[in-house]
Amino acid sequence: MHEWLDDLADLAAAGEPVVAVTVAAVRGSAPREPGARMIVSRAETAGTIGGGQLEYQCTRLAVGMLGANELPSLRRFPLGAAMGQCCGGIVEILFEPMDQGLPGWLAELRALHGQRLPAVLVTGIGECGGKAVVTRDGVRAPDADALPGPVLAAAQAALAPPHDCRLLDGYFVEPVVGSDFNIALFGAGHVGAAVAAALSPLDCNIRWIDSRRSIFRKLPPNVRAIEAEDPALEVAAMPPGSHYLVMTHSHALDFAIVERILARDDAAYCGLIGSLSKRRRFEKRLAAQGVAAERLARLTCPIGIPGIRGKKPAEIAVAVAAELLERRSARAAQRADELPANVRPFPQP
Repeated sequence: MHEWLDDLADLAAAGEPVVAVTVAAVRGSAPREPGARMIVSRAETAGTIGGGQLEYQCTRLAVGMLGANELPSLRRFPLGAAMGQCCGGIVEILFEPMDQGLPGWLAELRALHGQRLPAVLVTGIGECGGKAVVTRDGVRAPDADALPGPVLAAAQAALAPPHDCRLLDGYFVEPVVGSDFNIALFGAGHVGAAVAAALSPLDCNIRWIDSRRSIFRKLPPNVRAIEAEDPALEVAAMPPGSHYLVMTHSHALDFAIVERILARDDAAYCGLIGSLSKRRRFEKRLAAQGVAAERLARLTCPIGIPGIRGKKPAEIAVAVAAELLERRSARAAQRADELPANVRPFPQP
């Protein structure tokens, strides 16, 4: 999720001078990753670069830049000695004062992001100046012709996974790409509602599905609700690599949904709420219908990380969200190891 696009656009449209504060590079341990950003105005800050002394000091510096008409600048912060933070790494922070109203690059980038089209924002630092928006079709910013060849090549490469940010020759190359963390949540009961609320703040896309009419009363952010007469058919609508959570009001419906998920070869996770006895019943029925043992092994039931035994909806939701994040991290690490050396994540300076 790139909420900073909307935060910055709202403040710019209101004529508020702001400073965008962005983690541009990290060496060693740090609170946040490159690309983390906060927007500082006279009245408030939106977003976070990690909290603690680093964020406090960066906010103070940004407030001093408001309305100062300074060029984008890069500052280095050793977290251990200078900040007293036990992370101990070194962070490079990009400061960008803005007081020109709604810039064209921001309108362009928001439009592309709204259409779920990948783009890369290139920011010139210091005398390099200016911004460019790079897409698969080319460059869309007025000053784009000034981009050096290696910087343009790096921006075009960042359109493909793993979509890493990079500092290069006085420019910050930053992919702005929609999340590929796709989740199908079947069931809008008490547990389903708690799970939707726990997952919605994450950088993911959630399809929340139920067959009951008017069951969705209040939607969390980042959630699309679907009333489907036959929820099992919605399995086919999910892209490859999706995560599925099955917790409907009906065991028969749970079974139909799980059967369709296991029929796919590309599900990243198939989670079914219930006990070990429920799992064994489902496995026995699925095996009788010819489902192979290796497919049955893909079923996770019970769901949630081990050690959390609470049965309150909120407790289950926390355990399930943690398990999905754990699985996603492991999958991302595996994919990174499988990438050719020339397209692995950029090393940070």
